[in-house]
Amino acid sequence: MEEEGMEEEGGSGVCEAMMDDQNHNNWGAGDYGRHLLGPAAAPLGDRLLHGPAAGPTAGTQLPAVPEANGVLRGCEPAKGGAGTIAAINMNASTSKFLMNVITIEDYKSTYWPKLDSAIDQLLTQSPGDYIPISYEQIYSCVYKCVCQQHSEQMYSDLIKKITNHLERVSKELQASPPDLYIERFNVALGQYMGALQSIVPLFIYMNKFYIETKLNRDLKDDLIKLFTEHVAEKHIYNLMPLLLEAQSTPFQITPSTMANIVKGLYTLRPEWVQMAPALFSKFIPNILPPAVESELQEYAAQDQKLQRELMQNGFDR
Repeated sequence: MEEEGMEEEGGSGVCEAMMDDQNHNNWGAGDYGRHLLGPAAAPLGDRLLHGPAAGPTAGTQLPAVPEANGVLRGCEPAKGGAGTIAAINMNASTSKFLMNVITIEDYKSTYWPKLDSAIDQLLTQSPGDYIPISYEQIYSCVYKCVCQQHSEQMYSDLIKKITNHLERVSKELQASPPDLYIERFNVALGQYMGALQSIVPLFIYMNKFYIETKLNRDLKDDLIKLFTEHVAEKHIYNLMPLLLEAQSTPFQITPSTMANIVKGLYTLRPEWVQMAPALFSKFIPNILPPAVESELQEYAAQDQKLQRELMQNGFDR
């Protein structure tokens, strides 16, 4: 089924009724969408600010809590008076929504290709690039797929997609000459972490209703782990000697590049500090044990050596 067919419904379906604005602060007039989904599906910020959703009003009955992956369950409003009218309206809208079922074939042919293309662009963009994608459209695709029970497939596709990308990045780094190795690793790390700032929010509903609820994990943590396993772990033993050599040769690489890599490695795997404590201590506070009086002369000698190196490279006192 083509996505355009769903869009023609004009937001009458359950999912569309709940997408009143991008932040989902108002899900449908008169909390219509919230009554359909129940209190457990209220926006996270809404629940943090206001606590659990208020009890049902007279003549209505809240539905069961949605399943962990965001699938909607039936709604059975009370009968009689205004409740009967509400029941008719709700059942009509629910039936209309159920007619717009996204089959696995629809997901594979229409929805995932859009997500796949957007992820490609986000993973390969350079800082400051303009990405010609509709964030609202991608956000909507993810939301509809979660509503229609495709969270597990979508999560699997996302992990496979990013894993394949990172394996290509790792191979490119392996082919880099030593004089470009550090800079290229820094670019790969920065580019990936920048991409996560867009990818994770786009999949927020999959994260909330499937990864956190069913897998007891977090999407950002999972994606950072992928970089650690498929890139950083494969290159750490080649990268660290080059970083130590660059540290002993002032200005071989820029201080910002050194800082980005060291802080990034610490974020990925804090125990890597043990490979070069002195290097990490220059950028991560409280890595080394407190200074002791017996080592003050050694500290002073290191400081004098650094000052001589600075003067040799054209820096005045």
